[in-house]
Amino acid sequence: MNYANFPLDKRMPLPNSDAGDGEDFIDIERLLGMAARQAKVVAVCAAIGLFLGMLYLQTTPPKFVSVSSVLIDEGLNKIVDDISAASTTMQTDSAILSQIEILTSTRLAAVVVDKLKLDQNDAFMNPPQSALAQGVGLIRGLIQYVRPSPPMPGLGDISKLDPAARDALIAASRRDYAILKLQSEIRADRVGRSYVIALGYQATDPGLATAITKAYAEAYLADQLDASFDATERAAVWLQGRLTELRESSQQASLAVEKFRAEHGLSANSDGQLMSDKQLADLNAQLIVAQADTARASARYQQYKSIVDSGSDNAFKDAAISADQPSSSVISALKTRYLTVAKRQQDVEANFGPEHPQAVALAKEKADISAQIFGELKQLTESYRNEYEVALARETALRANVAAAQGKSSIDNQSQVQLRDLDQKATALTTLYQTFLGRYEEAAQQQSFPVGKIRIISDASTPLSASSPRTMVVLGLSLVLGVLMGAGFGGLNEFNERFFRTGEEVRDRVGLKFLGYLPTIGSKPAKDDKPAEAQPDAKAARSPAAIERRARMRVSIDAPASMFAETLRSAKIAFDVVMEGQGSRVIGVISVLPGEGKSTVAANLAGLLAANGAKTLLIDGDLRNPGLSRSLGMEAEQGLMEAVVSGQTWQSVGKIDRQTKLAIIPAVLRGHFSHTSELLSSAGMRRFIENAKETFEYIVVDLPPLGPVVDAKAFAPLVDGFVLVTEWGRTPRAMVRSMLESEPYVANKIVGVVLNKVDLKKLAKYGSFGASEKFFDKYSTYYLDKSEVRSKAPV
Repeated sequence: MNYANFPLDKRMPLPNSDAGDGEDFIDIERLLGMAARQAKVVAVCAAIGLFLGMLYLQTTPPKFVSVSSVLIDEGLNKIVDDISAASTTMQTDSAILSQIEILTSTRLAAVVVDKLKLDQNDAFMNPPQSALAQGVGLIRGLIQYVRPSPPMPGLGDISKLDPAARDALIAASRRDYAILKLQSEIRADRVGRSYVIALGYQATDPGLATAITKAYAEAYLADQLDASFDATERAAVWLQGRLTELRESSQQASLAVEKFRAEHGLSANSDGQLMSDKQLADLNAQLIVAQADTARASARYQQYKSIVDSGSDNAFKDAAISADQPSSSVISALKTRYLTVAKRQQDVEANFGPEHPQAVALAKEKADISAQIFGELKQLTESYRNEYEVALARETALRANVAAAQGKSSIDNQSQVQLRDLDQKATALTTLYQTFLGRYEEAAQQQSFPVGKIRIISDASTPLSASSPRTMVVLGLSLVLGVLMGAGFGGLNEFNERFFRTGEEVRDRVGLKFLGYLPTIGSKPAKDDKPAEAQPDAKAARSPAAIERRARMRVSIDAPASMFAETLRSAKIAFDVVMEGQGSRVIGVISVLPGEGKSTVAANLAGLLAANGAKTLLIDGDLRNPGLSRSLGMEAEQGLMEAVVSGQTWQSVGKIDRQTKLAIIPAVLRGHFSHTSELLSSAGMRRFIENAKETFEYIVVDLPPLGPVVDAKAFAPLVDGFVLVTEWGRTPRAMVRSMLESEPYVANKIVGVVLNKVDLKKLAKYGSFGASEKFFDKYSTYYLDKSEVRSKAPV
């Protein structure tokens, strides 16, 4: 298959770049591979971290912590709380935090500083510092020197003060500094959810730490007692003044009540009821009785008045007189007499007729009796009328009295509201006075109970061992930080990894066939980018460096069983498959950057082909920097340029290797010739190649790198296929990809890629699990050792 004849639009597009190669999941295998590759970096950083940790331990003075435990005990206050109505509880977190703020206050720190004279204690004011702290202090000093802070307002220039004032100012400054230092270094923390506060101080001197902790606990206890006593004393003084005001206010309110009652006549009976209300109630009761009497008298009067009004004839019939009336016996006797006469009249008229004189006399007597009864009824009716008028007059009088009493009661009730308000004020003031009096007595008694709400449950003791620095913690933390730093550097190295490491990357990143790995040959990597002016002379040709270069050019011949030679055989097979059916094959060896070893690969590939019996021609086509000719140590007066320009054949300028019969066309530098690309693409070059094809099966051409010049692109039409040489871990993948995308004609003719200068010991770290790179050590029995290659180098 001829790549030159393959349509460009049918070629497979290049794979995605590195940016598009991300996965949506974490590749554990890749992470493990990265860890294996960066293990040395991590180990070195971990060792550096441990060294720095040990250096810190050696340069840091030990510090000792003394701790005292303080309990906020409510039980101690029961004696006080039993006599105090305003008991304070410490059952909330805010109250505990308030106590911690009191412990770390400036006032308490000042008490401890003055008690222990810490401003005069050099161990407290200037404790020994670690090297790290000294370095930080030096940096701060430099910053202060470069940018001095402005002087504090009000101080001025202390050098102008008299010695006494200056000493006093310095002493006050030392005391203030000691207070601030102690306040910032004291530690007070709550123990869990309990009422215990752990109070501690750390110092380089264990005795000083213990003394400060004890002094702080005692100062806190004394401060609580003093605060309780002062608060009680201030409360008693305030209550005493308030009692005087309340007593005067209560007396004035009581006098105002009595004065108002006297002015408005609001006297009350034994049960507290006003006299006006009592009179109104009695009048109402009398009015009700009078109304009943009037109604009864009116009913009797109307009854008898109706009898009298009916006439004397009907008086006897309606004269139903109650037995309790005054005239009842007279009227009853008259009625009895009237009935007797009426009965006798009836009998006489029945026997003798109505005209009988006795009947007439009885009728007259009957009429007289009826007149008498009617007279008695009229007299009785008049009596009832008088009684009715008296009852009505009494009722009217009572109604007037009730109305007058109601007016008086209304006025008294309105006054009673004001009186009640005054009385309530007087009562409230009296109650408040009694309450404050009780509080005053309680406060006066509480002054005799100097009991605080705290007690020390664990006194500070001298520490026997240093609390910091903690050796195991520092070393562990240093190791962890070193590992993290190593992981960071390793991750940075992996992030900056943009080179070819495995054949899988060659296939995935640029879509080219991978031909194999070429291990590093000799003690130093090949350098093919030496200046053209450095032509070797006879002495330089016998130097160790020249001998080493010539040995590298013959590895495939001197060590045909080496891995280097085996990779070149793989390249030959790839060419034979791709160019099957062609008679003579022109193979171009190219690279992207100088110094990647393309000349070494070209020389060894040509030597391998020639050693296998194939007629092979090796051409040094790098006319600007003929590294192949220098490395082979060839001294020639004429080369490729002269043959092409003058139209000569290869026989006129070629050299033959006696061992392999390899024909070599060198390149001779003659000044600065910049038109090499025109020479390589000229008709003379085409004739030269066509002439060589008549003799050789393989024509291997070492071409310049693709990056700096266009010579390889100009020679591309004459090439049947390219071998792209990339340096392992040095050639950027993006650069290779960019070259292939910008030069599709060259890319279409690239048969495969070889990775040169491979470090086989490191290669296994870049291969995935199960890849062939992991098992190169097991292939070693099939390859010739590199030391044998060097031993066979010609001298």
